[in-house]
Amino acid sequence: MPAILELRRYTLLPGRRDDLIDLFDREFIESQEALGLDVVGQFRDLDDPDQFVWLRGFADMARRATGLGAFYGGPVWQAHRAVANATMEDSSNVLLLRPAVARHGFRADDRPRPPLGAATCPASIITATIYRLHRPADAEFLGLFEEQLTPTLIDAGASLLAAYQTLDVENNFPALPIRTGSPVFVWFARHGDVAAHHACRQRLDPPALRDHFAAPPVVLRLSPTARSRLR
Repeated sequence: MPAILELRRYTLLPGRRDDLIDLFDREFIESQEALGLDVVGQFRDLDDPDQFVWLRGFADMARRATGLGAFYGGPVWQAHRAVANATMEDSSNVLLLRPAVARHGFRADDRPRPPLGAATCPASIITATIYRLHRPADAEFLGLFEEQLTPTLIDAGASLLAAYQTLDVENNFPALPIRTGSPVFVWFARHGDVAAHHACRQRLDPPALRDHFAAPPVVLRLSPTARSRLR
């Protein structure tokens, strides 16, 4: 379970998303994980053809700094960075997060990652629901979340995977910016397919939580790439 999570949302140049995904799935998974970085999952945003979303985890902030320094200063990124950067318009939409409570972090997944060359994407989708809050998630908010949202997901046949909130610390790798400002709470769920999510989406907006929102929720519908471990 990563103690620290980056939710990274990249805006790509039109038509370049599959180019980046091919490169990422081939070159940027094992090369990061060999340095202690956890590539949790990578996705196509179903509602924006130019958005690539991925999740990267770390054991702690110290290992975030050393791991990112080793990767971005290392041979794999140096060999491929020009090609990767040529697909991107913006890569600064990044949230730095911690588990909302200990049990809400992503669990270790014993299923093997699809191998190099895998080309089949699963039918399942992952949703990432982003709440911008007036104040950091407190016991009242977390209680409402547990009482009202979790049973609804289970009843709808979906799985709550994890819930994270803002990690309010100084960015210790400033070469990669992160978004700051209002606190956020992000929860992740798995749905069997797009139709399954559509069937239950109206029920996944508990009115009791709305007083805590500083902005309307953002729901990312994410289709795992062929080699995404989270699927």
